[in-house]
Amino acid sequence: MHKRLTWCAVFVLCLAITGPASAEETIKIGVAGAHSGDLASYGVPSLNAAKVVIADVNAKGGVLGRQLELISQDDQCKPELATNAATKLISDKVAVVMGHICSGPTKATLPLYTEAKMVSMSPSATTPALTEGANNPYFFRTIANDKAQARLTSDFILNGLKAKKVAYLHDNGEYGKGFVDGNRSVLEKSNVETVLYEAVTPDAVDFSAVVRKLRRAKPDLLVFGGYQPTASKLLQQMRRDRVTTPMLGPDGLKDDAFIKMAGKDSEGVYTSYPKDTSDLQAYKQAREGHVKMFGSGPGSFYYNAYAAMVALINAIEKAGSTETDKIVEALHTCPVDTPLGTLTFSKTGDAAGMALSIYQIKDGKFVELDHSITLQ
Repeated sequence: MHKRLTWCAVFVLCLAITGPASAEETIKIGVAGAHSGDLASYGVPSLNAAKVVIADVNAKGGVLGRQLELISQDDQCKPELATNAATKLISDKVAVVMGHICSGPTKATLPLYTEAKMVSMSPSATTPALTEGANNPYFFRTIANDKAQARLTSDFILNGLKAKKVAYLHDNGEYGKGFVDGNRSVLEKSNVETVLYEAVTPDAVDFSAVVRKLRRAKPDLLVFGGYQPTASKLLQQMRRDRVTTPMLGPDGLKDDAFIKMAGKDSEGVYTSYPKDTSDLQAYKQAREGHVKMFGSGPGSFYYNAYAAMVALINAIEKAGSTETDKIVEALHTCPVDTPLGTLTFSKTGDAAGMALSIYQIKDGKFVELDHSITLQ
């Protein structure tokens, strides 16, 4: 850590001595995600974070003597649209990309960004394989991967809920299946019985068949893997059919849209999410920026996206350049203060320094429980 801080300090000093770069053109920042469609409640807050950060940086003079320019692309969290969005951002010659939002589109676009030698950083794509191995050297994220989430949630299931029989339902996507499988692997090794394991169709209208299976299986807990629109529909049908099994899901369920859609049926649901850091000055600044620009509090993954934007812009500044290799070096070596805490990035691109907690919906609000881990 001492070498890392020294290197960053030297870079800042050199930057101050050599002076700012030419102001002839803007530095383009790409932002890709679900800006419309069923999963816009994830993507729009991230786009808003980019707008807030860029406006703040530009008001203070920009970076390297140049203003930042936001170039956004909507992929609706669909892989086929995401590859088109990535191709457009690459052709627009953006310096870096904040996104994509969902794991499937992120996986689909990484070969394109790798070929173009372009850094991308996701605030919410959690599939472990995205950062495992050396296949994606230009990819980073400011969210815990599914293995880290499963480490937290499985420990909570074992030691907090003390469940003995668990049912698993997932949407068969990269995100949902990954979360469920991570929990199942840990829990079965601890002699927790799997009483049901099945995929559901996300856009299905009728979940009665799987709800009947849940009733017969009599699990102590349902571990759900997927996004909030599917979870809310499934939960509503469960409660209508008087299946009272509690649900636990990944960070995608910690969304006010989930409570609005599921209503009173969402009461008691457990989910993982970054630990509350609202006491940090960087968090307060991020929130104030959103309220000032949009007149309301931010939505899900806003702070992860804000952290990603700050990390990317900080790396460009520390590198003194928009050259990819220099940006990557700065990301790997320079800690950065964000609303989530002071983050560093591993050799594979995962963030360290942030913490995860278990939340439960109580009286229509997410309440943080005393059960957390810190990413190393």
